[in-house]
Amino acid sequence: MNPPAPGQPVPPATAQPGKYLSFTLGHESYGVPVLVVREIIRLCPITPVASMPPHVRGVINLRGKVIPVVDLRIRFGLPDPVDHDRTCIVVAQVPAAGGGSRPYGVIVDGVEEVTAYAADDLVPPPDFGTAIDTRFITGMARSGAGVTTLIDLEAIARADREHV
Repeated sequence: MNPPAPGQPVPPATAQPGKYLSFTLGHESYGVPVLVVREIIRLCPITPVASMPPHVRGVINLRGKVIPVVDLRIRFGLPDPVDHDRTCIVVAQVPAAGGGSRPYGVIVDGVEEVTAYAADDLVPPPDFGTAIDTRFITGMARSGAGVTTLIDLEAIARADREHV
């Protein structure tokens, strides 16, 4: 499949069967494909960058690489983002604007586990109408009595890059 032409909207991704890293934001469970995750690190000092949106906390220096860090709690409009001992940064690899890939850090409340989801476990995001922005949700994963919201870090990074 060819990428859309510059300036054209990117169609939303759809969750695919496979392994996902699940983490918490507030009291909810979210997941990303484990293949995009490069590492998970403890929350460390973050250098603020002027004129950034509130959800962009700044950058970190990780072994000589400067990595942007986004607080997903703020990005998703969740209340009271308070750092605690389980708060960590998930460092993912996302496509770079000029081709290739780049590291992208997201702050989460805690990492849960890696879970393999089959096609039968995945359902499309529910239709919330136009009141709720679902462009970053790729699907919902059913497991036991719970549901994990699967998100697209590439879409979040792309939206941040386009609006900064």
